[in-house]
Amino acid sequence: MTASARLAVDIGGTFTDLALEQGTRRSTVKVLTTPAAPEQGVLTGIALILEQSGLTPADIAIVIHGTTLATNAIIERKGARTALVTTEGFRDVLALGNESRYDQYDLNIVLPEPLVPRHLRLTVPERLDNDGERLLPLDEAALRALVPLLQRERVESIAIGFLHAFVNPVHERRARDILQSALPDIPVSLSSEVSPEMREWERFSTTAANAYVQPLMARYLSRLEQELRDLGVAAPIFLMLSGGGLTTVETACRFPIRLVESGPAGGAIFAADVARQCGLASVLSFDMGGTTAKICLIDEQRPQTARSFEVARLGRFRKGSGLPLRIPVIEMVEIGAGGGSLAHVDALGRIAVGPESAGADPGPACYGRGGTLPAVTDANLVLGRYDPGNFAGGSLRLDEEAARHALGHAIGERLGLDPAMAALGVIEMVDENMSNAARVHAIESGKTQEGRTLIAFGGGGPVHACRVAEKIGIGRVLVPSGAGVGSAIGFLRAPVGYEVVRSLYQRFSTFDVAGVNDLLTEMQAEAERAVAQGSFGAPTREARLAYMRYVGQGHEIPVPLPARALTPEDVAAIRAAYDAEYTRFYDRPVPGSDVEIMSYAVLVATLPEAMPPPPDGPAVAASGRTAPTRSQTVRDTVTGEVADWAVHDRAALAPGTTLSGPAIVAEAETSTLIGAGWTGTINRLGYIELLREAT
Repeated sequence: MTASARLAVDIGGTFTDLALEQGTRRSTVKVLTTPAAPEQGVLTGIALILEQSGLTPADIAIVIHGTTLATNAIIERKGARTALVTTEGFRDVLALGNESRYDQYDLNIVLPEPLVPRHLRLTVPERLDNDGERLLPLDEAALRALVPLLQRERVESIAIGFLHAFVNPVHERRARDILQSALPDIPVSLSSEVSPEMREWERFSTTAANAYVQPLMARYLSRLEQELRDLGVAAPIFLMLSGGGLTTVETACRFPIRLVESGPAGGAIFAADVARQCGLASVLSFDMGGTTAKICLIDEQRPQTARSFEVARLGRFRKGSGLPLRIPVIEMVEIGAGGGSLAHVDALGRIAVGPESAGADPGPACYGRGGTLPAVTDANLVLGRYDPGNFAGGSLRLDEEAARHALGHAIGERLGLDPAMAALGVIEMVDENMSNAARVHAIESGKTQEGRTLIAFGGGGPVHACRVAEKIGIGRVLVPSGAGVGSAIGFLRAPVGYEVVRSLYQRFSTFDVAGVNDLLTEMQAEAERAVAQGSFGAPTREARLAYMRYVGQGHEIPVPLPARALTPEDVAAIRAAYDAEYTRFYDRPVPGSDVEIMSYAVLVATLPEAMPPPPDGPAVAASGRTAPTRSQTVRDTVTGEVADWAVHDRAALAPGTTLSGPAIVAEAETSTLIGAGWTGTINRLGYIELLREAT
């Protein structure tokens, strides 16, 4: 029998989610993450999901994997001992940054520490000009003289970033050859390969981060691959990229920094696919997991994308307070507001939640694994919003008394509140944090929440969706099937794809059509080579972008280019497209000003129709109401009133069924809360559509 099942695995900070699809059938599993050895949680989940689906390891045709391991290594500073080799005179680029302050008025501001300490930031004489012409040859003797120091310092990974290497990588490549011949067991990352774009700080920071996590990710992926082979899984393994595509293990080991947002990217793809199925042009993706909440704007079934990202921010919502990474990403806002986010009373006597998380070990107090501090999950449990015997599909029984004690001790005693009211304060605060993040994200994107549908998923998303929607003024919420493991399902909808970015400075007044075409052809070939490793001959599509700005401005905006060789006649059309896009962003163009093109991007990905179709939804049934399976005593976070809420089993609700709030729709991986003033309907796909009554 030919293997036909497709398996997705998403390792989060608290839970590891798995989704397996074969034909029209889907199975899902949620297990606790094993932080010390993440592959062990994966293997446990695979055993459970195969047993649930009645399949064997040999039935799996493909494994798609996303992980937060790279992100956590940077945040927790648990990566490799890394050295940076750079141009003489540029040793402190990582520390100086762009000399901006994310808080102009904080006299005690703390800036993010570079991943490479100063004594391991090493320099050699060499210099290229901005056209890539050699001004000073690479001093190979000085480079070889660094080898004893690298050995003495027990360096585990090396980043090389030379001035203007994004234009001409000749010195970086020669430096790599010399160092690898002397230190063959130490991986080397080149800025001309990791992030070949202008702006030294971002380029060096991204390259250093890639080197910092490379040994860790290579070891982990090798262990995981071997464990899967030992289990009998012979299928190819693909990794989810932060930009929304899939890539091979080999590419992921070379550029692990491109995996930092792999889990959240899967969630955005999941929401975009749901929007496509339901014909929704404007949605807000709301993914709340055990450690973080992710919010993404999706228009015309496509998530917003960007070329830059910050990791390990020191200030919540503060741009510039983290380490910059110049990689293709799906643009979203991510905050420490998950089920495991810890609650406390701050110095001003206010309830605060996150960004610290209890994670999977020890987890919230109610997990009974040694945690004593209250988390969002503890507050939801005390408010009656969770069934302690059916959490995570019944795999984990929650201890309500431990949750009440933790909330009472850490919050209640300090503020004079009983545990239930302390829990209400925690939930209102975390809901407000998420709502505020959504508002800020929309404003920064030049968009509005008006008319959007909130697509809620993740273990906590459907629990908090109605209240978050109320706070940001959205009257429609959609909870798709498999919402509790939405990011993993999103992996199964992702194309095999790869994006290449290069810098080539041009102005429209002196546009070199031949030079740009040569660059784009080279980029296309590189992207196609990466995709060919995993596309298995499937048809692909190509998209091209140019990042432009008016001369004298500091930031660029992307403009689509034709996916073919450019002609002189295209130049005027591209300039007009830039003016139109600039007007959309900023209301009016700048007449008479020349435009400069800073960089180009080429994305090659398999076509959506090459992907297997998702499992069929349930057959459409006559509309009607279903009697609840039981009731649950819940404290309403809006009014503070305690009442019995009807609890319905989602698997028993046929399409067309309508429910009036307050009520709970329970399933294995999550629960959907239908607040007072909301009505829920099961649509033709089996999704829960929540509508708020006019007020």
